[in-house]
Amino acid sequence: MEDARLGVLGAGVMGTGIAVVAIGHGIPVVLVDVSEDRLADARRRVDTQLRHARLMGVVPAEGPVAALATATELEAVAGTTAVIEAVTEDAEIKAKVLGEVSRLVKTGTPLVSNTSGIPIGELERFVDRSDELVGIHFMNPAYLITMVEVIRGDRTSDETMTAVTGLLARMGRRGIVVRDAPGFVTSRLLHPMINEAARIVAAGVATAESVDDLMRGCLGHPTGPLRTADLIGLDNLADALRMLWERTGNASFQPCELLLEKVAAGHLGRKSGKGFYDYEKVLS
Repeated sequence: MEDARLGVLGAGVMGTGIAVVAIGHGIPVVLVDVSEDRLADARRRVDTQLRHARLMGVVPAEGPVAALATATELEAVAGTTAVIEAVTEDAEIKAKVLGEVSRLVKTGTPLVSNTSGIPIGELERFVDRSDELVGIHFMNPAYLITMVEVIRGDRTSDETMTAVTGLLARMGRRGIVVRDAPGFVTSRLLHPMINEAARIVAAGVATAESVDDLMRGCLGHPTGPLRTADLIGLDNLADALRMLWERTGNASFQPCELLLEKVAAGHLGRKSGKGFYDYEKVLS
């Protein structure tokens, strides 16, 4: 990975955050998305996040920033040394994209799915070389959080794990390796807690602010579950909960009505300006 060149698929919240981490640590990136408008917006967000990351000391404050190229065609990643898929959390879409990319990159190129809970075993049958597929769950915001969950599939090779470990080290990230399962570790624990917090609010037991204050002050949660939900995106959270519910049959993963109502109303959290909290007042 000394001469790494990273392909990132998807210029959304996670893709741009991952790109910031890479270029901030001197790794050139090719960022791919479906439209030039999305890519132009992504470039602006990358510039802003890179400045923030440097101020926070999570990427080097000195030294050159690597190049960021953008493209609307998957073929642009053909010459990269690793590819991270960061498209929407939908198994069918991820499988399609990973399958297409696996036929473009050369043998020995790690294929990484950035997923919060879709089992790697579900995706591996769509790629040409399943031994080169691995999961990495970057936490949001990816450019600030320095620990990641690394998911080793049943067919992931030692060579792939070594390459991915080396890439993460170059990106200043510490990876904790876990075995493949729906939700892995973090989502399996965090998402039902958020879901139950929303149920508590819906039942009138406490406000969102009170739930978060108690979780921070009594149990040491850094932000509180509902502020965390707003950061994740309530639509993303609902999708992840449905995925876990379908794959485990555990009723605690069934998205609660309040969460679904907020998603239907377009109140998706920070990215929409309103979720469990109102961010429009802060931004205005």
